[in-house]
Amino acid sequence: MKLNLIAFAVVGALSTTVLLSGCQSSSSTTQATASIEEQNPLMQPSPLQYQAPDFSQIKDEHFKSALEQGINEHYAQVLTIADNSEPATFANTIVALETSGELLTRASKVFYNLTGSNSNPALRKLQGEMAPKMAAHSDNIHLNGKLFARIDSLYQSRNTLGLTAEEVRLIEIYHQRFVMAGAKLTEAQKAQIRLLNEEQSKLTNEFGQRLLRLTKEIAVVVDSVDELKGLSDSEIRAAKADASAAGHEGKYLINITNTTRQPILAKLENRELRQKVWQASSTRGMSGDNETASLVARLAQLRAERAQLLGYKSWADYRLTPQMAKTPDAVYQMFGSMVPAVVANTQKEADDIQAMIDKTGGDFTLAPWDWAFYAEKVRKDKFDLDGAAIKPYFEFNRVLQDGVFFTLERLYGVTLKPRPDLPVYHEDVKAYEMFDADGSSMAIFYADYFAREGKRGGAWMSSFVTQSKLLNQKPVVVNVMNIKKAPEGEPTFVSYDEVTTMFHEMGHGTHGMFSKVTYPSLSGTAVSRDFVEFPSTFEEDWAAHPEVLANYAKHYETGEVIPDELLQKLLKSRSFNQGFDTLEYMAAALVDLEWHSLSADTPLQDVAEFEAKALKKHGINIAAVPPRYKSTYFAHAFPGGYSASYYAYMWSEILAADAFAYVQTQGGLNREIGMKYRKTIREVGNSVPPMEAYKAFRGQAPTTDALLQRRGLN
Repeated sequence: MKLNLIAFAVVGALSTTVLLSGCQSSSSTTQATASIEEQNPLMQPSPLQYQAPDFSQIKDEHFKSALEQGINEHYAQVLTIADNSEPATFANTIVALETSGELLTRASKVFYNLTGSNSNPALRKLQGEMAPKMAAHSDNIHLNGKLFARIDSLYQSRNTLGLTAEEVRLIEIYHQRFVMAGAKLTEAQKAQIRLLNEEQSKLTNEFGQRLLRLTKEIAVVVDSVDELKGLSDSEIRAAKADASAAGHEGKYLINITNTTRQPILAKLENRELRQKVWQASSTRGMSGDNETASLVARLAQLRAERAQLLGYKSWADYRLTPQMAKTPDAVYQMFGSMVPAVVANTQKEADDIQAMIDKTGGDFTLAPWDWAFYAEKVRKDKFDLDGAAIKPYFEFNRVLQDGVFFTLERLYGVTLKPRPDLPVYHEDVKAYEMFDADGSSMAIFYADYFAREGKRGGAWMSSFVTQSKLLNQKPVVVNVMNIKKAPEGEPTFVSYDEVTTMFHEMGHGTHGMFSKVTYPSLSGTAVSRDFVEFPSTFEEDWAAHPEVLANYAKHYETGEVIPDELLQKLLKSRSFNQGFDTLEYMAAALVDLEWHSLSADTPLQDVAEFEAKALKKHGINIAAVPPRYKSTYFAHAFPGGYSASYYAYMWSEILAADAFAYVQTQGGLNREIGMKYRKTIREVGNSVPPMEAYKAFRGQAPTTDALLQRRGLN
């Protein structure tokens, strides 16, 4: 996933939790509290630059007291705002909310970042304990009638208060957020909402916990090295080390990533092992102690119930109301218009792959576990492109320094310098400081790129500190990925897909680090789901820009720039397999939308049957191309923040492709157009409506022409 999952965890800190027992006033309690504050580094702002967390001092045992005290302090502050006898003003209501919850914000940002990137049993246990408390705290705020009355009064008169455009927008966002949380419901309905929210928080937390356990549980153990033919010596050594670490001495371990397709399937020559790996991936969560199928069915049902209570036909209708798309029909139409071309492309690719299977002596029909392996053979045949020949030119550190960082400097004038003095939460994490072209310091950036136990699958950006002029805060941001690290002493090579993901996540990272807004609720990536992926997807395309590629695609030993002939083959091959890539994404997005388009009176669904019907309904039921995520491990849609919103990647890609094509007409990789993009899109956060921001940059609304060209589907 490519986004901060706790971006809405606070509204000035506002969002997430439960009123705990009230603070006592006895002297012994006061002394005990003082002692806890003195010993717990989370209780006070970090003394490090920009309040970067002091990971050298933060321990697992610090989180519970900080979170619980943070909840109590925040709720007390909210009650003071709500009970204020003075008429509501922007300062005593909105600004007061924006500055509330300092402790809760600080503690929760560190806690939820670590539960995703460096979890352990103690953190997971606490996460389960805190989930219903955080949900209830959010309800205690959003369902407070007095508080909403103050916000509503400001909303009704917002255009007559002499406020700035950013301040008016902040009021509108607060009002919408409270209304969509149930602020206008009756007391009886609010009680129902609380119960549904509590159940959802428990189920989403349990879903995430089971996925983590499943990742370890479904890893494939291989007995003989002979079965691993097709892998490099380095990959085989890594598999042996992983097996040893997991207690399978003398064997080999294939870890399963959190997608249906597995990168290793493109290399394994043993078809039986390929099938075993694919089935371990695609059937996870359907049965066993860590099954998630029952959680999927109930989450879809209770979300529908919550939407109905709030006056919406479905959860999808509810979720899309504040998005750019506005309605599920708009999304269905977007995908529907693309299905014929995508299916035709995919079928042509399948025919080419079947022909390659037949040509190379395979006496079988193309199956999902064959696609990646034979697609690489077709790619090599069509483009004379040898993956082994390309590999030495994509060494991780060079891609990061001479690719990602180089592009940032050329476009936006920023540089990143290592900060080894800053403590980190794992030895693989590296800290950097970002500087602007004039030498001024802008942000702290953490790079956490390598896979390990305790890290959930996928890739994402998050923040430890959100930019805000009001709070005098500069951003502290992290990018997280799951790149397989090479054995000690050997270079780590990355696939081209991983290269583009590194650029993508830095797109999110700079969205947070370039932010220049006043109010924290409008900062950086706090934009609609179907806009937030635009800046990151835009950044991806620079990975293939000839000048950028030539700067980072250099042989890891000789430093030789990738030969032009090989580079051209790579660039020409970019459109290869786009039917598959697009269809597996669309399938997941449509399954997500179908789950969340159910009405509240729909009974619990059988997951496998539901998925099959959804794919058939939209004409995308090609057996060899299953959804990128099946429901039982669809982290975006069920435990994550993308329910009814996975479509956002494609919606945002329309903007990204259109914007990137426009930039090429303005000279491509240059500071002038880069700064225009930085100022109109990256710096404004959510202080400007998304389409207004886009038009300020582009001069017009986007079309789908560049998207079809980007994916080679026109």
